[in-house]
Amino acid sequence: MSIPAPSSRVIRVMGVDPGLTRCGVGVVEGGLGAPLRLVAVGVIRTPADLDRGHRLLRIHDGLEEWRDHTRPDTIAVERVFAQHNRNTVTGTAQAAGIAMMIAARHGLPATLYTPSEVKAAISGSGRADKAQVGLMVARVLRLSAPPKPADAADAVALAICHVWRGGAAHRVEAAVAAQRRGRPVPRSWKDYAR
Repeated sequence: MSIPAPSSRVIRVMGVDPGLTRCGVGVVEGGLGAPLRLVAVGVIRTPADLDRGHRLLRIHDGLEEWRDHTRPDTIAVERVFAQHNRNTVTGTAQAAGIAMMIAARHGLPATLYTPSEVKAAISGSGRADKAQVGLMVARVLRLSAPPKPADAADAVALAICHVWRGGAAHRVEAAVAAQRRGRPVPRSWKDYAR
């Protein structure tokens, strides 16, 4: 069963906290003069013993399912930053790329935010820790507790950041994306060559 589309005065944002083992997904809607509302939250999990290609395929399929069921207007993705573990940063970047590809496939704008931008938007400090971010997500959305695990709370924080920081430019992007939805959705690079 699909979740109803948002009204015209709000924007629905799917936040994606990319990861190979746990990819957090959170969908929030809100806008000017409209309170924020949590639509859905969760994680897409892949087993570490599965080869990378199949793990990425599971993340792709999971994000497509989330997009189909929640019908976001836009997707906010955490920008990958350099980590000490090259394998971790590579897998995270690949998962982020999948989220951006799904947005492009469906004519949705995708915006990248650094962890510091999200922390500053949600807590007022770009140095907030995961517990502070989770607490503020719960407070802003009037939840009894932060979403679990932390990857899910981070994805919701990304969506909130986008609603709050999106401004006029993102509303224009969302309107353009909505107009494009009337066109056939390209499924392959071959569709662009025609």
